Amino acid sequence: MIRSAELTGTATLVRLILRRDRLRVLIWTTAVPLLVLLTAASVKGLYPTQHDLDVAAEASADNAAAIAFNGPAQGLDTLGGQVAFQVGTLGLVVVALMSTFMTGRQTRAEEEAGRAELIGALPVGRHANASATLLVVSGMNVLVGAAVSLGLLALDLPVEGSVLLGVSFCALGLVFAAITLVAAQISENTRVVHGCTGAVLGTAFVLRAVGDIGDGTASWLSPIGWVQKTRPFAGERWWPLLVPAVFTVAAVAVAHALSDRRDVGAGLVPPGAGPPRAAPRLGRPLGLALRLQRGSLIGWSCGVFLTGLAYGWVADDVEDFVADNEALEDLMTGYGGAGLTDSYLAQSLLVVALISAGYTVQSALRLRGEETGLRAEPLLATPLSRTRWVASHLTVTLAGSVVVLTAAGLGTGLAYGISSGDPTQVPRLVGAALVHTPALWLLAGVTTTLFGLVPRGAAAAWAALTACFVIGLLGQALDLPHWLRNLSPYEHLPHLPAADLTLTAPTLLTLLAATLTATGLASFRHRDVG
Repeated sequence: MIRSAELTGTATLVRLILRRDRLRVLIWTTAVPLLVLLTAASVKGLYPTQHDLDVAAEASADNAAAIAFNGPAQGLDTLGGQVAFQVGTLGLVVVALMSTFMTGRQTRAEEEAGRAELIGALPVGRHANASATLLVVSGMNVLVGAAVSLGLLALDLPVEGSVLLGVSFCALGLVFAAITLVAAQISENTRVVHGCTGAVLGTAFVLRAVGDIGDGTASWLSPIGWVQKTRPFAGERWWPLLVPAVFTVAAVAVAHALSDRRDVGAGLVPPGAGPPRAAPRLGRPLGLALRLQRGSLIGWSCGVFLTGLAYGWVADDVEDFVADNEALEDLMTGYGGAGLTDSYLAQSLLVVALISAGYTVQSALRLRGEETGLRAEPLLATPLSRTRWVASHLTVTLAGSVVVLTAAGLGTGLAYGISSGDPTQVPRLVGAALVHTPALWLLAGVTTTLFGLVPRGAAAAWAALTACFVIGLLGQALDLPHWLRNLSPYEHLPHLPAADLTLTAPTLLTLLAATLTATGLASFRHRDVG
């Protein structure tokens, strides 16, 4: 039982979090509903008639790869069911990540940076910070759920299904906020906390996929499966929401109990002592940067590889999927003259390239994280120059972007090669994925420029990536102005394998990326650290 004295200062900390992270809160609560609603509007345009919905339902009902990637095949002969199928799982994963990152940032990251101990020296209760974090993250999830529901209602979708889908988003976000809070008590490293919660999310996705392909039993072991059992737009059921509600309350109680058993700044599981002597490579800037970022690189590579597998497995059946749907066929062949399969593969590789850019932005922002975490200044107090320090991290960012794209192309190529019986698709699609490298490098350049010129606004690089997502995925379906679509670097690259390879645009984008990167590096050399 938490005593009232342990919550002293909660309201003040809520205001502090909102004041300090108002930009992050705004971006998350705007971007997630926007992603869902733009996709819903696109789906509505792709299936204008009941015949189109029936054809799509028949094509997806027995497609194991589509079910594994999108979710259970429920109510696919209705517009609402198609919206839930196309965007439901993706939206749920993004909401889970929102809750994970925000909760970890406000709890374990604050302790790791030493700020929690300073605040704790004031008249603040022991559980005030965790409670304030939960209130803010809960409010963010409520805003996302409400925006999704209202947006779907504005698209003339059924009331109960629209409300239930929004509530499902909110429920899953609260589940992962609670999971992250528990992990923050166990480990004293923020990256480990995010890694553990990410592993839970990945396991939840796999269990849900296995259950949806099978008889549905395994889905009950997954938090994603819990909220999808509510069946939005397909005979709505509210009672499954009791499961995430009970789990969230229990997890929060466990987190508070564990918090009472540890010191501020420490974790229940102490870190290992490590080897008595550091590896020689850790004495060099590049070796240290690679060591710090290798977990992120491995995680993103595995994620896009699995995504590529899902897309590639469907490619051989895409012509049957779009049969008799002229709107969808026109969208699929938007790259001009290519066949349906190659156009589908080109769009699939565009999606995984957009996802891969998440690694690029996160990796480039590691510079800002090291700076605000007060780890950069001790390094720069040595003979290590600012240029070498920044260059070491950017080398990992740029090379890692190539690795992640290679993994994406490899997954797509392996799945399509196996399903079509053509092993030559592997190098073909790996090469097609790598064509997007200049776009990722350009986003790295934008991030570096923000880091050098406007360090407090460096997180705005995520907004640039969000804009690329909207333009790349929905620009054609929403008929966005040509000048607006040209703002995305992805729009200027040849979309292989549906188009011919040209080197002009990739070369120009690479030169622009180099210019932006050099600008950010020069700016950092002439400003104060921290």
